[in-house]
Amino acid sequence: LVGFMFLDTRVLGFPVPFHVNFEEVNLRFYVKRKLDTEIRRGVVFIKEIVPRFAIATVARVMYGEPYECWSMSNRRDEREVMYQWKNNSNSNRISVYRGEDLGVPLEDSHGSFIIEHYWGYTKRGGGRTDEYKVEHPKWDLFSTNNEVIDVDFGETYGREFAFLSGQKPFSIVLAAGSDIAVYKGQNLK
Repeated sequence: LVGFMFLDTRVLGFPVPFHVNFEEVNLRFYVKRKLDTEIRRGVVFIKEIVPRFAIATVARVMYGEPYECWSMSNRRDEREVMYQWKNNSNSNRISVYRGEDLGVPLEDSHGSFIIEHYWGYTKRGGGRTDEYKVEHPKWDLFSTNNEVIDVDFGETYGREFAFLSGQKPFSIVLAAGSDIAVYKGQNLK
């Protein structure tokens, strides 16, 4: 489960009025794709939730990503990061207090495994999968405390994920983030 902010968002280099800064919360899993000379660490999204209908629609139609539009809010200051999302009567919240800057995680560490993914994969029609490249610098991690995960996973992500409600997470990671670039997807043969 990942929450983050899109800030100064641009499409083909141009800002879209009223769609520049917004939250996203998504449920994802991580994959590795082995090529002859390279291993590509990637992410696959189960569902991505944003507060703008146009963004959700464009992402679904153009990129095949599983976006939905829900009512959302966030609070971010020097101490706390919080994301809240609601659909009908289903209200969810994640929050964490930020501790000390731990710097860039070591290669092959758990923190590196969580934040260092430079490829995305999405299911398209006809059984095809698209792969797209993501570029960003390495991110600093922060220690965390006072974590809250108040999420109805079954209502939000489907019955098959209901077992996650009430489970303690394996890890909680807070990263600095940065500008990123997402490239056009290529069909995997």
